[in-house]
Amino acid sequence: MNKFNTSTPLYGEREIDSSELFCFDNPNTMRPYEISIELPEFTCKCPFSGYPDFAVIRLIYQPGLKVVELKSIKLYVNSYREKTISHEEAANKILDDLVQVSNPKWMQLEVDFNPRGNVHTVIKVTHGTRIIR
Repeated sequence: MNKFNTSTPLYGEREIDSSELFCFDNPNTMRPYEISIELPEFTCKCPFSGYPDFAVIRLIYQPGLKVVELKSIKLYVNSYREKTISHEEAANKILDDLVQVSNPKWMQLEVDFNPRGNVHTVIKVTHGTRIIR
């Protein structure tokens, strides 16, 4: 008998599989401000070799009417762990999904992949216009 009472899939895997990106109302729509989020444990698989790729995701955005909820971002990012996807496609898809759910004034996503085979890749994608005051 399993002393931790776990089942397959494990509870974390079940949470990731059933998760959705969601938002809550921006508490201050009268002032432009920025939200910065770092997710240091992003993983996906190389579409050519199948080897794992590891990256740090840095998200900075100026919310519109909605703010993205943090746990939903964490679970969403974790869903990429078994996906076979290029660096470029991953960065653009993540940005597109975040923009679709939150409709920010401005958003920048940087995906800084760990070097592999003496190659270091950083993908930076943006949406909208940054308001600087």
